[in-house]
Amino acid sequence: MDNSLQFKQYRNKYKEFHYNSYKITEDSEAIYLKFEFEIPNLTVFHPKTKILKKNMPFKSINSQYAQNMAFHIGLIELISYWKSTCSPKIIIKCGYLNNEQIEWWKKLYFYGLGELFFTNNIKTEFNDFVNIECEENSKKIEYEKINDISNGYIVPIGGGKDSIVTLETLKLDRKNDYCLIVNPKPVTLKCAEIAGFSSDNIIEIYRTIDENLIELNKNNFINGHTPFSAMLAFLSYFVAYLLSKKYIALSNENSANESNVVGEKINHQYSKSFEFERDFEYYSNKYLKAPVKYFSFLRPLNELQIAKIFSQHEKYHSTFKSCNVGSKEKEWKWCCNCAKCLFAYTILSPYLYKEKLVKIFGEDLFDKPSLLTTFIQLTGNGETKPFDCVGTFEEVNFAISKTIKNIENSNLKLPYLLNYYKANFSLVDTTIDITKRYNEENNLNSEQNAILKKEVLSNDK
Repeated sequence: MDNSLQFKQYRNKYKEFHYNSYKITEDSEAIYLKFEFEIPNLTVFHPKTKILKKNMPFKSINSQYAQNMAFHIGLIELISYWKSTCSPKIIIKCGYLNNEQIEWWKKLYFYGLGELFFTNNIKTEFNDFVNIECEENSKKIEYEKINDISNGYIVPIGGGKDSIVTLETLKLDRKNDYCLIVNPKPVTLKCAEIAGFSSDNIIEIYRTIDENLIELNKNNFINGHTPFSAMLAFLSYFVAYLLSKKYIALSNENSANESNVVGEKINHQYSKSFEFERDFEYYSNKYLKAPVKYFSFLRPLNELQIAKIFSQHEKYHSTFKSCNVGSKEKEWKWCCNCAKCLFAYTILSPYLYKEKLVKIFGEDLFDKPSLLTTFIQLTGNGETKPFDCVGTFEEVNFAISKTIKNIENSNLKLPYLLNYYKANFSLVDTTIDITKRYNEENNLNSEQNAILKKEVLSNDK
């Protein structure tokens, strides 16, 4: 069935999506979040999230503040379920949002699902893609003032090079600061261990997708990319409150702001963008009100700068992974056939090609003709940029041009993809070093800026 037709049919058949309830409980092992969402006349969902306690000094969840945070986590969780039918109305039965909040959530849903709409050929507009209503006519929630937040850090990590650069560059206290991992894998746990964090300083969050959603996906209901980083924002904010930590240091770079479709605001990384970061800062300051700061430590940098810094941290090279395809396997490996693998290979190539890169990936990705279409898209010479967490066209072309010059200066033969690039495209001027840039449009404080600037300016490899 044509996906655009599906969109219209499902919206006509399933006119409402209900956020029925949220529940937060705890025992000696963990804190538990459970939600109930419903598509009337179709199915009910009960997704769950578990935050392991270990020996961490968590606050009690018996507060109105914790209840409000659980409600908000449900608001971002629901988007994974609503997308199945894109019902024209969301009815919230368990909490209150004012008009400004409703507009804020609509913006996040609309742009956070931009890739899903595009890849499913769904044509819709911001003003009419969904209406959000609250059954509760509650007034503004008032709760106790929170004044016990320390200056410590929580650093969410995913196993890739970016969060590793944050762990190695930011001045962290391995005894009092924390890593945070959603649905940990051996790779992510190993990266935290290499960085010097013990198990008691690694926050493990387990998020479970309801089986009914998986069944809908199997039966060709609408499916696609959702803004996971927005989920991470609310979860990490809640954990920062529970552990009385002031800073949540993300590792989203400046490159995350670039659209995947030229001329349109369709961004695979929307919830990693600076726009979302600022929107979340505004919303959390006004409606969540814990003195917690959510920001990206690497926002001033581009992907090439991060790759340059990461290339020097060899203790992670045999461990780190960024491949989403490979992450679905029992043992997380580089699949060596996707855009994410080819991008990571390309952006590291000026610093690690050839022997070290081949050792990391297991083969020379530049010598794979099967990757030509993806390669062309990464350089900006295709119709769209790959829908994955990849860098800008400028960064990719600079990295390729730099690697070609490095190889030719060594009087070596160019591999297939680089030879194709040289024959069909123009090399860029690499004498203007884009690894010395620093984007001042960021949310770092003066101390954090000074730490990162020192790393960039002193990194002369």
